[in-house]
Amino acid sequence: MALNIPRIIGGMFLSGLIGWAGYRKESLSASGVLGAIIVGTLTFGPGGWAWGLLLIAFFVSSSFLSRYRQADKEDLAEKFAKGHCRDLGQALANGGWGAVLAIFYAFSPSPLLWAAFVGTMATVNADTWATELGVLNPVPPRLITTGRRVPVGSSGGVSTLGTLAALAGGLFIGAVALALGWVAALWQHLTLGWVDLWLIPVAVVGGLAGSFFDSLLGATAQAIYYCDACQKETERTLHRCGTQTRQIRGWRWLDNDLVNLLSSVVGSLAAVLIAWVGWKWLG
Repeated sequence: MALNIPRIIGGMFLSGLIGWAGYRKESLSASGVLGAIIVGTLTFGPGGWAWGLLLIAFFVSSSFLSRYRQADKEDLAEKFAKGHCRDLGQALANGGWGAVLAIFYAFSPSPLLWAAFVGTMATVNADTWATELGVLNPVPPRLITTGRRVPVGSSGGVSTLGTLAALAGGLFIGAVALALGWVAALWQHLTLGWVDLWLIPVAVVGGLAGSFFDSLLGATAQAIYYCDACQKETERTLHRCGTQTRQIRGWRWLDNDLVNLLSSVVGSLAAVLIAWVGWKWLG
């Protein structure tokens, strides 16, 4: 593999600019900026501009939705381990697997690896959209494992609005990936490939699969704690009120960041399966 030094430098520079903008908008913490530069450089450099721009599409859309009706979601912040200002752990959890796929792609540029990356970005985007919009659902969600009603914001809870938001988040990534592929084809004076249309179901299925797997882990294996002072469940080991929480279920080592990372892997695998079946069918 010959390193494309100008592209790596360009990716690092652009990632730094986006990270700085995110920091100014309070979408990224200082460590989050470092995470954005690491993930962005490792994605842009080996993968190329289409990979990097798809990563940017996720970051911009998810950051926008994190601030959408922020006042209405403020009371739910205590349930989540972290807020809308992403740190290093969140940056690596959301983009780390995609960066690994980009490195693999540099050694072996297979279209299935591109499909896997689309599925990865669709998963993290679908999960973010489902969380940010699902908590606005007027009806309390149901636990994905039992179907019983749970408080809004509970780990493992799913709702109609959240599911539709996840579908839209995956569809958005698929549409951006398709547009990027066609722009690249036009730029290189190539014939537009209708096989690329499979990126839409690839992204939708990958995004939904990864998002539902995230909810499944949230309802079963993710570490969940309880604040005795506030009498509320939370993902935090130290509640916002300052009380040390106690673990009530899940594995202590499986926090929200690791759940997001594992879900992105599952979404990429689902995407590869759909792509392989679709492209085989097209012959």
